[in-house]
Amino acid sequence: MGKQRSPEQLAKFLSYILERRPDEFGLILDQDGYVKIKELLKAVGEVEGWRYARRGAIEEVRVTLPNPPIEMDDHRIRAKNRDRLPKQGLATDLPKLLYTCVRRKAHRVVLEKGIFPQGYPQVILSSNQKMAERMGRRADSSPILLTVQTRASADAGVVFHQAGETLFLADFIPSDGFTGPPIPKEKAEMKKPEPKTPGSFFPDLTEDKERKKQNRKKAAKEKDKRRMRREKQKMWPGE
Repeated sequence: MGKQRSPEQLAKFLSYILERRPDEFGLILDQDGYVKIKELLKAVGEVEGWRYARRGAIEEVRVTLPNPPIEMDDHRIRAKNRDRLPKQGLATDLPKLLYTCVRRKAHRVVLEKGIFPQGYPQVILSSNQKMAERMGRRADSSPILLTVQTRASADAGVVFHQAGETLFLADFIPSDGFTGPPIPKEKAEMKKPEPKTPGSFFPDLTEDKERKKQNRKKAAKEKDKRRMRREKQKMWPGE
């Protein structure tokens, strides 16, 4: 876990993230400069030396420092000074490829219908594959990486906005505007014979009934033969 930093050190780190480079940590701020506290903590926890940080540590910065650089409500946090934040606007120099991740359970639907926003008003993409995977793991331990062809998407009507050096936003990505791994084929499970346990075997009652009927007929015939032999001996005792 490492040594816990002082509130002053954490304040400087939060200032760098929320005042200057949220995109460097895969964070998108809303129009008022806020980000969800839980999303911030996920990003901070990915950085070596800061994995101990919890909401309590951030609260300590807010209540113990005479002029904390942050302000919070129940679920969100932002920097007080937001003058140096990257400006969001139309992307003018798009990379050929962008990357984003989706949850495994959404894989099939995404391949069929396209990529739509999840947990944020727009689809978040990155020009850095590692960053896209890092962001994807915040929602799924093994997310599905998708590669977006920006030209094909733009030709289909997609408008890209830039949100920092490596992050981009779009309202949606059509199904023919990206590539990704195919859906894994479901393996047919071989049906194994169920083991027979005491009480689990039920004989065919129809066959059993027929067998008993045949045995009764056979016994009756033998009885008739013995009776006829006795009667014959009585009639002809010398034979």
